[in-house]
Amino acid sequence: MNIPAEFDEIRPYSPEELPKIFDELLSDDKFREVIKKVLPDTPIEGVAHILKNCKTNLDVQKNIFYGLLHDILNKYSDGFTFDSSQLSDKNKGYTFISNHRDIVLDSGFLSVGLIDNGFPTTVEIAIGDNLLIYPWIKKLVRVNKAFIVQRALSMRQMLEASARMSRYIHFAVTKKMENIWIAQREGRAKDSNDRTQDSVLKMLAMGGNGDVIDSLKELNIVPLSLSYEYDPCDFLKAQEMQLKRDIEGFKKSQQDDLINMQTGIFGYKGRIHFQAGPCINDEIEGLRGLPKVEIFAKVSEIIDSYIHRNYKMYPGNYIACDLLNVNNDMSMHYNSEDKMKFEAYLDKKISLINIPNKDNEFLKKCILTMYANPAINHIHAIKG
Repeated sequence: MNIPAEFDEIRPYSPEELPKIFDELLSDDKFREVIKKVLPDTPIEGVAHILKNCKTNLDVQKNIFYGLLHDILNKYSDGFTFDSSQLSDKNKGYTFISNHRDIVLDSGFLSVGLIDNGFPTTVEIAIGDNLLIYPWIKKLVRVNKAFIVQRALSMRQMLEASARMSRYIHFAVTKKMENIWIAQREGRAKDSNDRTQDSVLKMLAMGGNGDVIDSLKELNIVPLSLSYEYDPCDFLKAQEMQLKRDIEGFKKSQQDDLINMQTGIFGYKGRIHFQAGPCINDEIEGLRGLPKVEIFAKVSEIIDSYIHRNYKMYPGNYIACDLLNVNNDMSMHYNSEDKMKFEAYLDKKISLINIPNKDNEFLKKCILTMYANPAINHIHAIKG
């Protein structure tokens, strides 16, 4: 396929580029170290053989990442389900817009779900360049169908980069017939109060054909709800909240990002459910004629409504509401054993936090809020 040169810096590698990139990865000592840890039973020669037999990025995903992700699910979760029943045409390119919980696994598990549900391809992934701290990571994510979101730019550069990324996303959906995954906001919602940022939709609308409505419809937007029973990074998010409260101008380091990625992958997640809503093209068409600003606000509301309605609720979500509000209003959704288990989990996670002037009450409230917000938003969305 003839891919415009303007996308060369940010797009996933093309199949023709893969052999050279495989050689560069396999000769990188840091990459080899990681492979030994992640695939301890496969010699590096075995990995090289598998890679060199992969003709496309999808081949790499199916022959390496698919098995790794299933291993992660088997070891660190109580099972994963994905409901795509509202998407009748599996051959369309969709843009999945979802809440964001895990830096690596949200898009990884979505790809597993798409393969297991008979879709012909997985997703291309928007990933911030702030996470690509080693050359081998940048190469590996582009092998794994990621395109790069450039951050830390001037306002003018940011506008140009956003427009180019938008043009690339439209190209991927309409010409490559790929699916796209993008989070509803920049970064993870630390308190799990998931809201779509209008700026994400404005970026998506920049690169299409026609007016704002035509441009958004071209992307076949699907709201996607991600529900993890437990968030392995909950204590790290709470710790960051206290540090931000106590230290003026506190910012996470690159090392913190790596710890978050590692904790997310190898931490216990309980049950996991991903629920795809319908493609919202008809609802977007219904907004034709409204002022542009209003269109973005309404589309954000539509996406949020589907995401909130389609959460899968676990006992911990309701228990967190009651512990926060010091009542038993949600007690019909859990029993005493569920509550004991969740309180023990909470105590254990708070005990993992080691910072100066540790504020146990504040940290507890932060973690409870993370688990309560999906239930609060779910109940509100269902009442409509």
